[in-house]
Amino acid sequence: MKRLEMWLTIPFLIRLNLLFSAGNTLPCLAVGFINQKSVKSVVSKVYRCMNKLNAVVIIPARYASTRLPGKLILPEVKVATGKYIIEHVYQNVKRSRRLERVIVATDSQLIYDIVKGFGGEVEMTSPAHESGTDRIAEVAGRLKADIIVNVQGDEPEVNANMVDLVIDALAGDDGAAMSTLAHVIKNEAELANPNVVKVALDNRGYALYFSRLPIPYIRDRGRAAGDAGVAHLRHLGIYAYRKGFLLQYSKLPPSPLEGAEKLEQLRALSNGYKIKVSITGDTSIGIDTREDLVAFMGKFKHD
Repeated sequence: MKRLEMWLTIPFLIRLNLLFSAGNTLPCLAVGFINQKSVKSVVSKVYRCMNKLNAVVIIPARYASTRLPGKLILPEVKVATGKYIIEHVYQNVKRSRRLERVIVATDSQLIYDIVKGFGGEVEMTSPAHESGTDRIAEVAGRLKADIIVNVQGDEPEVNANMVDLVIDALAGDDGAAMSTLAHVIKNEAELANPNVVKVALDNRGYALYFSRLPIPYIRDRGRAAGDAGVAHLRHLGIYAYRKGFLLQYSKLPPSPLEGAEKLEQLRALSNGYKIKVSITGDTSIGIDTREDLVAFMGKFKHD
């Protein structure tokens, strides 16, 4: 720190010359020099700038869907809401303050053309991938990035704050290989629903386990989770990965727990990796059924 403060006493023109050779740190360093009120404030800006990690969102988008084929680009959604589902997702996350790029990864020429049509960045991937994680890993392998964020293409209500939160959580925790989000469950129907994935955390905010069953189980009947000093948490399907971990993770064999629950994130826990979980008041519900679709479009109707 003291060396950096001494460096800042170099005459301005010399510092400016060094500044222009600083590569990607130029924009935030420039702000620090132009607006400096004290040496210490500039030092702080420089350190924050140097520690900034390059983050990219990749949205896996396949055309095939068992229950709702082609849902990401259904024309009826475009008519009702003004945008395709994939377009809602893309433009929402694009507002994040932490991102360098947003890329759709798809094996469908139809999705590729539509994303191109609304001005989005998109890359074609192999049709052989068995999961969205495999699809984003293919694209991530071609990128220069520190953090890769996996945002589901069928969650049109995802927002930029959620993206920022999951990136900040991972960037601020060297012990975590990946990060994700959860919010507090407030009704029994949600808690009992096996399609709502629950997560239990340790005292430092790392995931202990993900399950379709209510966890933790409250043994004493009639006792609320809050009374027991715990909260039931709904997992939200947005992830941030360190790039190196993602490329390894996609090659790991499925674990027995993953196979039982049908939850891919259990593969990371089964192999000893830590998942940081941040609690948010936001939520994002995926479009999995015709009922989900109708409910989403209904939010855009005007009397």
